[in-house]
Amino acid sequence: MAGTAVMLTAAGVLVHLVTAVLPGLKGEIGAGVAAPAATQVGATSPAPTSPARPTESSRAAETPTAAASTTTAAPQPLAKATPQAASTPGTTTAPSGGRIQPGTTYKGVATAYSAGDGNGACLFGPSDDLMVAAMNTTDYESSRACGAYVRVRAENGASITVRITNQCPSPCAPGQLDLSEQAFAKLAERKAGRIPITWNLLSPHTPSTISLRYKTGSSPHWCGIQVIDHRNPVARLEVRTTKGWQRLSRTDYNYFLSADGSGCGGAIRITDIYGEQLTVDGTTLLPNVAQPTRVQFAPH
Repeated sequence: MAGTAVMLTAAGVLVHLVTAVLPGLKGEIGAGVAAPAATQVGATSPAPTSPARPTESSRAAETPTAAASTTTAAPQPLAKATPQAASTPGTTTAPSGGRIQPGTTYKGVATAYSAGDGNGACLFGPSDDLMVAAMNTTDYESSRACGAYVRVRAENGASITVRITNQCPSPCAPGQLDLSEQAFAKLAERKAGRIPITWNLLSPHTPSTISLRYKTGSSPHWCGIQVIDHRNPVARLEVRTTKGWQRLSRTDYNYFLSADGSGCGGAIRITDIYGEQLTVDGTTLLPNVAQPTRVQFAPH
């Protein structure tokens, strides 16, 4: 009996020890699983390193005035000039809607006309470069096509690049280009008269920069503004007023009008069909004078 009592006592002690140890073991296992997850989720103090260069987004956050305007470029490569300008080639919006779209091939016919001194409905003025064309009224789209560079291809494989400087009224059909005689001759003999073509929009490399011109008769009470020598078609033009940027309406003769004089002689913001914006400050209200800038739209 004494031996049995000793054995029972020993068993009771063993059960008590196991019961006391097991909760401790469970707690350690649970902590071992949960700790890494908590460390990963709640970690806020990485190992010390040298300060990283700020990203474009962090720089914008540090400079609210720059971030609020999409018309001031991060790099400032332009020397002071009159007018002064800044571009934002990295700042784009969705491509502006319009009939002539980048990356699209159009079908039509080519005809020829005597381009004279190269001037036309776009009112760019005379030019020594007669590789020009008149766009049919539908695709001309109230002068939206003015200044666009177009690659034209004939069925025989010949091609030519022309700039749109004119409008071809009815009976010119959608897709039709009326080429200068000099341009038509690069594709076929003049006697062919009318040939099938395909054409597409270009964004060529060019050494020229954009110029701005106020229309004859412009004043602080009314003005018309024209963009000249732009690489890509212009989608819209805005002027800075006391109430912010104001978009001007566009005419068939390729001027943007401020009917009440708002913004005339002030800062101008130009947007191309790719969404790139250029802002030009310091324009002078000089009618019929092409004022050069130091900026140009980026090629695409």
